[in-house]
Amino acid sequence: MKTYEWIGVSKLLTLVYTGSSAPCCVYDLLPPDGDRVNRLTRGNMQANGAGQNRDSEVSCRNGAQNGESSSAGAAHSNGVVSVTNNGNTVSNNNNNNGVSGQPAANSSNGSSEGKKKKRLSQSEEDVIRLIGQHLHGLGLNQTVDLLMQESGCRLEHPSATKFRNHVMEGEWDKVQPTYLQCTSRMKFLLLQQKYLEYLEDGKVLEALQVLRAELTPLKFNTERIHILSGYLMCSHAEDLRVKAEWEGKGTASRTKLLDKLQTYLPPSVMLPPRRLQTLLKQAVELQRERCLYHNTKLDSGLDSVSLLLDHTCSRKQFPCYTQQILTEHCNEVWFCKFSHNGTKLATGSKDTTVIVWHVDMETQQLKLMRTLEGHAYGVSYLAWSPDDAYLIACGPDDCSELWLWNIQTGELRTKMSQSHEDSLTSVAWNPDGKRFVTGGQRGQFYQCDLDGNLLDSWEGVRVQCLWCLSDGRNVLASDTHQRIRGYSFEDLTDRNIVQEDHPIMSFTVSKNGRLALLNVATQGVHLWDLQDRVLVRKYQGVTQGFYTIHSCLGGHNEDFIASGSEDHKVYIWHRRSELPIAELTGHTRTVNCVSWNPVLPGLLASASDDGTVRIWGPAPFLDVQNAEGLNECCSMDS
Repeated sequence: MKTYEWIGVSKLLTLVYTGSSAPCCVYDLLPPDGDRVNRLTRGNMQANGAGQNRDSEVSCRNGAQNGESSSAGAAHSNGVVSVTNNGNTVSNNNNNNGVSGQPAANSSNGSSEGKKKKRLSQSEEDVIRLIGQHLHGLGLNQTVDLLMQESGCRLEHPSATKFRNHVMEGEWDKVQPTYLQCTSRMKFLLLQQKYLEYLEDGKVLEALQVLRAELTPLKFNTERIHILSGYLMCSHAEDLRVKAEWEGKGTASRTKLLDKLQTYLPPSVMLPPRRLQTLLKQAVELQRERCLYHNTKLDSGLDSVSLLLDHTCSRKQFPCYTQQILTEHCNEVWFCKFSHNGTKLATGSKDTTVIVWHVDMETQQLKLMRTLEGHAYGVSYLAWSPDDAYLIACGPDDCSELWLWNIQTGELRTKMSQSHEDSLTSVAWNPDGKRFVTGGQRGQFYQCDLDGNLLDSWEGVRVQCLWCLSDGRNVLASDTHQRIRGYSFEDLTDRNIVQEDHPIMSFTVSKNGRLALLNVATQGVHLWDLQDRVLVRKYQGVTQGFYTIHSCLGGHNEDFIASGSEDHKVYIWHRRSELPIAELTGHTRTVNCVSWNPVLPGLLASASDDGTVRIWGPAPFLDVQNAEGLNECCSMDS
């Protein structure tokens, strides 16, 4: 027996021969190829097939130990072919004096030596850097090193790495003669951190030197420097942290500082902090914004959503199915309005009554709570006080009276009438809940207290609809001149805000006071920006003649608009889309008013001349086919 020992790729290779000239076994006989050795002993497995080669070697080794050869005709990845011949193992080496020959056609690495690595595009490099930054934030630093090594990319500029390390270690003297071109703002932020850390450590003289010799000469943000100088008077470290609203010396404050500094560096040098999370969050938010039926409040973080699927909301989650029909009124229902806390609904009718309904916030079912009677002309408008304790009811054009009800007790607190010639058809509460304004088309415009006492009046204004702004000083009023004007009872000034070409039958204002939603005779529903005083959008589909129809904003973040119509339908639009996303059918006469629950975005009420109030909500928990068959919802066009 002859035994040869050859040190190959970091292991001892043994070749055993019998007395005959034919070899009986070959174990990983590799040529002394320096490149091959380096690739196999390298800690990082490159993407050119080295991992597959290692698997082939293990497979071959296992076969050799069992006295078996590889499959007949199979080519070993390193160029050695093993063939079975009458039970003997024959080895054919394609190598010649240490030089690799041509690999077999079915070689596992397919001549990886000759392949050129694909050059990455700029977008591909950006993606790799983003992934690397995210993995680095998770503490997977070895994975990041392998990713950068294999891809040939660089996570950030070497100078940026040094900069980061110096900041996180608090080596302020090394940061100052920086290799990056720091702006004055960056230098100020660095010196501010240095100054505060000196103060926390009790190094008052060093802090004072930073303030005088380094911060002040920058001549940047002088007001802030004055504030910083006041921190010298802090008696202890905790007092400093509280007054400066600062986390204190350490990782937290330095990380926060680094995040600020990164915003002033180009991304080619250092990526903005948590860039991948920012992009993913923007993508999720954009999908929500484009979702026509998204009507729920979700966590803004990424943990509440799946990144594996696009965001979609089904129309069956949207309030377009009749959940309840309220039939207690015995004549036309002219108005409906949910309370601010969403627990009550008030409906006014031609039958001279106001019915207050209790809303079960769990089941979203309504039950009759109280009936308020005695409105001789009927009830065409209702307004809840800011705390929902009181409700004001107004009548149609011929009504000169106004009723103020205590909802808790059901008692009439005030019945107000200044003159029999008046027409008090609209009302709006001041945000303080102690005053309200009312008026009508006969030229009355009053400001009163809860007892009906007249506080101020504005003569000659024929009011169609009213709204008090959140500042408590200004009142918006639509009049018979096809406009909305702003009025101040404090200095008796007024100004024009909105001008339409047709009569404004009613209007409402968004919670933030920025948008006004108008029902315009023969035109439909218009959305105006009150701040810029421009028409934003005209919504299509609704039939609006000269009936007074009240529309509303609602849903999550007031993203939706709903309006009644003279064609017996309720129309719903997404605020950004002029075409309706839902047409709700079920009423048999004109729908006069709609109201969206301000707390439950999936609950909508509509009042109609057919004498009913319909409560709309998502599809019930039934079989899909049954839900579509039992509930009335017309087409939903997107």
